[in-house]
Amino acid sequence: MFKPNKKHLQPLLISNVNDLHEKHRQRLETSWAGIFYREYFCRLKEEAFSVLYAEKPSRPNIAVNVLVGLETLKAGFGWSDEELYDHFIFDIQVRYALGYRDLKEGEFDLRTLYNFRRRLSQYNQERGTNLLVQAFENITDQQITVFDVDTIQQRMDSTQIASNILDASRLHLAVEAVQRLARLMDDSEKERFAEQLVPYTRGDSGQYVYRVKGKEATAEHLQRVGETLHCLLEELKARYETQVAYQVVQRFFGENFQMEEKLGVQSKAQKDLGAGSLQSLDDLEASYRQKGTRFYKGYVVNVSETCHPDNPVQLITQVQVAPNNVQDVDLMIEALPAMKERMPLDTLYTDGGYGSPAADLLLSQLQVTQYQTGICGHSPHPDKINLSDLTFQMDADARPSQVICPHGKSGLIGPGTSTNYIAYFDAAFCLQCPLHLNGSCRTRRVKHDQSLFNWAFSHKEFLWAQRRKRYLALKQQIDNPRAAVEAAMRSIKHPFPGHQLPVRGQFRITCMMVASSAMTNIRRITHYQQMKGSQKNDKSCSSTSVADSPMPTLASIFGCFRFVWQFSKTSFSF
Repeated sequence: MFKPNKKHLQPLLISNVNDLHEKHRQRLETSWAGIFYREYFCRLKEEAFSVLYAEKPSRPNIAVNVLVGLETLKAGFGWSDEELYDHFIFDIQVRYALGYRDLKEGEFDLRTLYNFRRRLSQYNQERGTNLLVQAFENITDQQITVFDVDTIQQRMDSTQIASNILDASRLHLAVEAVQRLARLMDDSEKERFAEQLVPYTRGDSGQYVYRVKGKEATAEHLQRVGETLHCLLEELKARYETQVAYQVVQRFFGENFQMEEKLGVQSKAQKDLGAGSLQSLDDLEASYRQKGTRFYKGYVVNVSETCHPDNPVQLITQVQVAPNNVQDVDLMIEALPAMKERMPLDTLYTDGGYGSPAADLLLSQLQVTQYQTGICGHSPHPDKINLSDLTFQMDADARPSQVICPHGKSGLIGPGTSTNYIAYFDAAFCLQCPLHLNGSCRTRRVKHDQSLFNWAFSHKEFLWAQRRKRYLALKQQIDNPRAAVEAAMRSIKHPFPGHQLPVRGQFRITCMMVASSAMTNIRRITHYQQMKGSQKNDKSCSSTSVADSPMPTLASIFGCFRFVWQFSKTSFSF
């Protein structure tokens, strides 16, 4: 049964926190723990998690805000579950951040946290809703309001992250697949298939692969394992077809091998494997991606954060996780409608991977201007005038209606085909233009009207030209607003050595990345408030002088009399 946690709102008269020296208690309140308690823990709406618990009268749940807070701290500091539990028991900062003021409060078993994660995962599978993501967005929206953060300008970037999987070769995975099938079998089946299983079950899969040297030997062994897998899958299908382990092995076989009429089972060439093919038998959603000269197995994390220069603090507003074969521009298209609905947004800074005709259309519909630090595709001819050198004026439907050439001549734009436009210029002006005379201009004389020159272009070319025009304008700026997003990327990945998370699966990866982003926001707010507090102290110290120092208080006068009285009672011996 769900029960909200309101106990932390009533402070204890006697507690371990109250036993601290006043100076130390103030330090605790202004540290990250105090900021976490006030700006995250207290802002969490526990009622959203009530769907995870039974409605009938039963034993009350462990406080939801404590469990969510523990998940956030785990990701934010990169702790294991055992380290997290030890910090919860013994670390006064962690307990203070979770609303506890005494070491005797809040006892629960670590298994409770595992059950909470299981409920979150089941709800996500059934409803398609990640409650931790919703909580992060809701808390961030409150922080944006409290700290007066302007969200009208934001920047977006993506980064690669790996799950807790082994960087295994195809042969390694194939041998592991045979061993997974062997674990499904009973004793009679193991005895029946002993001849096929013996080469692959004498040790673990890593030991088998270690003994195979060279590309030719690897290809030969892979072929043998494929034949064994096919035989086992056919023989065990009737009994184990509904088992998850069997289905995973069946998927692996289909992605890595093919049946040919004359040759039978044949391993596919490396180049024929899809990017979404299995990279691990334990993580079914991780994918493969080549980015530049580097290769990645795992997921991509797409992050948006505010970047208005007048903001007192910049906050991460949106976190997305997907298999790393998903393109950056697709993640932007997915995120933009929800971002626009949540908060004001009219300018977005990205790199070159976030451009496409579909993205241009959506940005136009949502009235968001995108500035890219690079443009994908071929660069225009340096000696030719291109569309990005022209100035366009739009009509009420955001379509080009008038154009001005680099020499200031205005022309009208008329419709061509369904997706094309034609710009018309006065032939008398164009014939005298030096750009036309030296062959740099792309305009051509209209055949049926010799008094006009025209330039035909598609809507796709027009959108690309507008993107390039904004890209060139951004290059002229001294400060690049997108550059600082790299710090956000480092912040959310820093707790995890080698940028590899200790969990598997897209849901758990998403939970940890969202929690790490929430902790990044808390650290930024902490830094801002501590800087703000230090500035206040500097001003108060500089404005205080001897002449206007405060008069002695009654407490200080009484303290002096008490000292004299105690001193007079002291006896000295020589």
